[in-house]
Amino acid sequence: MSNLSSGNKSAKPALKPLVKSVLSSRLTFPLAVLLIVVVQNIITTPTFFHISITNGLISGYIPNILDEASRLVIVTLGMTLVIAATGGVDISVGPIMAIAASFCGLLLNGTEYRTDIFHSPLILALLVGVIGGALCGAFNGFLVSGLKIQPMIATLILYMAGRSIAKQITHGQTIYLMNPVYKWLGVQIPGVPIRTTIIISTVMVILVVLLVKLTSLGLYVQSVGINGSSARLVGLNSRAIIFMAFVICGILAAVAGLVESSNVGSVNSGELGSGIEMDAILAVALGGNMLGGGKFSIAGSVIGAYIIQAIKTTLYAMNVRADQLNVFKALIIIVIIVASSNVFKEKLKKVTHKVFSKNMSVGG
Repeated sequence: MSNLSSGNKSAKPALKPLVKSVLSSRLTFPLAVLLIVVVQNIITTPTFFHISITNGLISGYIPNILDEASRLVIVTLGMTLVIAATGGVDISVGPIMAIAASFCGLLLNGTEYRTDIFHSPLILALLVGVIGGALCGAFNGFLVSGLKIQPMIATLILYMAGRSIAKQITHGQTIYLMNPVYKWLGVQIPGVPIRTTIIISTVMVILVVLLVKLTSLGLYVQSVGINGSSARLVGLNSRAIIFMAFVICGILAAVAGLVESSNVGSVNSGELGSGIEMDAILAVALGGNMLGGGKFSIAGSVIGAYIIQAIKTTLYAMNVRADQLNVFKALIIIVIIVASSNVFKEKLKKVTHKVFSKNMSVGG
């Protein structure tokens, strides 16, 4: 009996560090929210896990969520790096999407708007679109790293002027993309049952993870975000790192813009990517990342993006109107602010400590 009792006593203290590590993990909060959303969907939508093949494509609630969230996932990857490196946000990713898609659409359908010189092959059109996004990111990066302008103020320039630039590129017209191969980006590659948007977003996630894990970029971004002055003292070029974070963000926003324009089959510079910057910021926060910069979690940000889309899908299934979604987003933001506050964390630690202390005293 003494061996059994001593075994139980040793097992209970062993649970305490385990629970402590779980509560301190960055992924605990986003995974808990995702679990709540899934349970809510199971209750309200009995066919939530039902998957079928329609017109050669896998369809259902889960594939639809993965498809609709793909553009947000791509943009969120870049937003994560910018927030981690600067402690600020890039609110120009939506207009950058429109600019990149406008460049690409003009080159694909150039004969309708300019001269034959603009009628270019698909690969060149895609490359020009991505370069356009990279240049926009470089512009933002120069303002922040070179001129020391706060990220939100610096990116406010393209946020306000970006869509006007896109309209100038397309002469204010909606470009309808008729290239059948280009439509593969946002719909389906013939013979492949998975939507291309899901494939592209997955590839982008893998590439960014490899970039931050297999190179020193992830460590450098965290170091600059935690303390830029200390990073400079140890020899890091904080300006170059911040500049690179904005360029990568611009490239990813351009990719998201190309995918979005392919999905809808047109380029409407006034609507493409509208409001996605706020969803991306919310996704980063939902992922357990500190908006003040420093340590970051790509996995958490991706989970946050899927949570947002899952919530949207759930609300639409509950017949909630599109104009009411922002109310629910505001409630989510309130929960995030409360959960991330130091006061709430201290209260949670005290409650957890009391519960374990009580259980151990009862067991003893």
